[in-house]
Amino acid sequence: MLAHLHVKNLALIEEIEVEFGPGLNILTGETGAGKSILLGSMQLILGAKTSKNMIRENAPYALVELLFQIENEKAKEALKALDIYPEDGQVLLSRKIMDGRSINKINGETSTVSQMKAAAACLLDIHGQHEHQSLLYQDKQLAILDAYGKEKILPAKETVHQAYKEYSKCKSELNSMNMDEEQRNRETAFLEFEIKEIEKANLQSGEDEELERQYRKMNNAKLIVNSLQLIHNLTGYDAKEGAGETVGEALREFSHVTQYDQELAPLEETLTSVDGLLNDFNRELSAYLDDLTFDEGEFYETERRLDLINGLKAKYGRTIGEIFEYRKLQEEKLEKLRRYEENLQELKDRLEKLEKVLAQKSDELSEIRKEYSTQLEEKIIQGLKDLNFLDVNFAIDFQKKNGYSDNGTDEIQYLISTNPGESLKPLGQIVSGGELSRIMLALKAILADRDQIETLIFDEIDTGISGRTAQKVSEKMAVIGQHHQVLCITHLPQIAAMADSHFEIEKHLRGTDTITQIHVLSENDSIRELARLLGGAEITPAVLENAKEMKELAQEQKNTRLK
Repeated sequence: MLAHLHVKNLALIEEIEVEFGPGLNILTGETGAGKSILLGSMQLILGAKTSKNMIRENAPYALVELLFQIENEKAKEALKALDIYPEDGQVLLSRKIMDGRSINKINGETSTVSQMKAAAACLLDIHGQHEHQSLLYQDKQLAILDAYGKEKILPAKETVHQAYKEYSKCKSELNSMNMDEEQRNRETAFLEFEIKEIEKANLQSGEDEELERQYRKMNNAKLIVNSLQLIHNLTGYDAKEGAGETVGEALREFSHVTQYDQELAPLEETLTSVDGLLNDFNRELSAYLDDLTFDEGEFYETERRLDLINGLKAKYGRTIGEIFEYRKLQEEKLEKLRRYEENLQELKDRLEKLEKVLAQKSDELSEIRKEYSTQLEEKIIQGLKDLNFLDVNFAIDFQKKNGYSDNGTDEIQYLISTNPGESLKPLGQIVSGGELSRIMLALKAILADRDQIETLIFDEIDTGISGRTAQKVSEKMAVIGQHHQVLCITHLPQIAAMADSHFEIEKHLRGTDTITQIHVLSENDSIRELARLLGGAEITPAVLENAKEMKELAQEQKNTRLK
């Protein structure tokens, strides 16, 4: 359940911290007090878009933190699937909003908005003021049915999804092959040209690298010869200034003095080795120069071959290996074109088989949905009777789509009759906004019992209702609160009287600033707030007594009928 809410610098909220309890948590307050801001803060955790306009004026950032106490095993499993593990049975979701960006954290670790949204969706469900309008859309109606029977429906939907995926892929392949004989001939000629051009080149792996090396050598032959000739002269024995001649002269000088000092012998030996190495180097260099030749024809052929290879690289791949891969791909395309009629028939046969599988899986999904729809119809009728629909009938009508989808072939419509003798008609033709709100409440109650979500939030579920109906709605909310934590924003005293915890949201001026605050009400304060909801601005003793009686009756109701 949602144990703690912390909001800072969000719109009219400077800073609030709220400890929510189990059961039914009621939030009341004057119109414009900031109830929608409080709800909006929770929706931010659910992935709602942020804006710098949300940040309180002159504040550097806005912060929303929700602390959940995880007790439901299904919720733990759902979080585990997201790689989220409660710490001491708790999960902390926080979102910090700054100018142009937001920082999202789960248990202190930075996360993405989508990760935050997925985690929050496992823990709470928010019913906004206008969500009930979505009941008028058939896709929403189907989603509710699927959620109700998810144990069997979701696996069947996944099977349909995979079958549809294969069917669509095969259909796309078949459509892509749809070309006339002239197109095929053009494509065949083009592929044959490319393949022949590559084959004619007779490329060898690594050939380009070796040719590049040879080309660089031949292209710089004159520079190489001139440099090596100079090196030969500098290290040789032919010129007086050559290193060989200089080292030889140094050795001759050594021979004059080593006879007088034997300690010089090692140095003489070292210099003798240098002379030997230099002599060997000079001899090998001379041999290299004698063998070094420049063949104009060979240079031309190397250059021409490189140009050919680079031209092929420009068209078919950056390397010879990539050119080979390209040729292989084109050869496969060519083979398919040559076997066009055969391949076309194979694809048609395959598509026919896949369509049969998809049709079968779609029918199986539809049968499962119909099985659960019967159960859901009964539960909705009972739920609506609990919410003061005295003589109501409800049914789910199935129609088959023209064509296939990854969600099956079902088109459903919720039908309802709210008066005796009336035929069943689509929701949009019968019910009012208040009735839609009650139907959605009934559905939420049904789904909540089958879901892992512990916390349900209702924003003005009481829209368009009053009197006995309001009393019935309050009883239903109390029933839901027995199995789930419920946060409910309401203007109706009948619902507020059922509160296990009652919070007041109020707005007041502090200097020139407008501040929204929230605080839990004591028993007496709760009765006074009920009196305000009953009597408006002026709270008379009679209204106060009425509020007290309403609170006592609500408590009695919870202690008896709701147990």
